[in-house]
Amino acid sequence: MLVSLMAKHDTDLSALFHALADPTRRQILTRLAAGPAPVSDLAEPTGLRLPTVMRHLSVLEEAGLIASSKDGRVRTCAIVPEALQPMQAWLAEQRRIWEQRLDRLDAYVKTLMEEKPE
Repeated sequence: MLVSLMAKHDTDLSALFHALADPTRRQILTRLAAGPAPVSDLAEPTGLRLPTVMRHLSVLEEAGLIASSKDGRVRTCAIVPEALQPMQAWLAEQRRIWEQRLDRLDAYVKTLMEEKPE
């Protein structure tokens, strides 16, 4: 059970990290954090052509970070903040692991310092 859960979790994390690896996609997410926006509004500040922006939006949507809807000819995108939860959980676990390691290292160094002959 744990192995299959981790395999699914890793896939989600890979898609999330891949989506967030690009500065243009991060810029789009930052803009969407202020509220939903039409694709044309998202494309404008990037200086990229619309097909390129659509590919970026596709990556974000495949990772579950955004959702889009179409009303007539206007496609509007909105952020899905809860999609970041797997990444936040993974980062929290990594932080916990490293804090434990650093605590053990600190305790070891203190022991060495106490044992050091003066």
